[in-house]
Amino acid sequence: MTLTFESLLARARSLPQGGRRAVLGIAGSPGAGKTTLAEHLVRELNGAGEPWVAHVPMDGFHLADVELDRLGRRDRKGAPDTFDAAGYAALLRRLHEEAGDTVYAPGFERVLEQPIAGAVPVEPTARLVVTEGNYLLLDTGAWARVRPQLDEVWFCELDEPERLRRLVARHEQFGKTHDQAVAWVLRSDQHNAELVAATRARADLVVPGAALPVPAQPSGPAPALRERR
Repeated sequence: MTLTFESLLARARSLPQGGRRAVLGIAGSPGAGKTTLAEHLVRELNGAGEPWVAHVPMDGFHLADVELDRLGRRDRKGAPDTFDAAGYAALLRRLHEEAGDTVYAPGFERVLEQPIAGAVPVEPTARLVVTEGNYLLLDTGAWARVRPQLDEVWFCELDEPERLRRLVARHEQFGKTHDQAVAWVLRSDQHNAELVAATRARADLVVPGAALPVPAQPSGPAPALRERR
């Protein structure tokens, strides 16, 4: 059976069982389409009625630049040790255990490239929470606490040249020049992508590029991997 976006909607819709809130994780390498898939799922599932699906990105748990400077990790922003993994795992636990209360999650402002505390309210009416990020399936350090809090994890697998094109375009959209975007992708993002790709086998479902929605952003040529530093 061919996997389609419609079948993904049906699978996500079936996750909350017996009145219990479910949390769906969407993992994948940088630029693989995690956020686009999450946003489309939430919009289509909520439809025009009362919202019952919430979107809580992992990106809100980026450490602030001032802390990355203190730790000497600013040039590796986006690597596993530049996030508050324990805080993210604790939020996922709260989303299960405190379903009767409004739970506030941090957001991430991409223009500023900084986390914003208390920016994402998850109301008690949310029976499904969709969360997405690179490292949901990582089994080292505090990241190992994340997977047990997720009812399912889907892994987005996009054709590599297209993934790289989208990633460069995204960096350019938020202020980098083309050369700066390519350099960052081939130095930092690609290392993280290889780490994430190694977690693919732990996913409940691998979502191929054909089933992924197309983001509303232009794509230029993919950078050559041989340029990687």
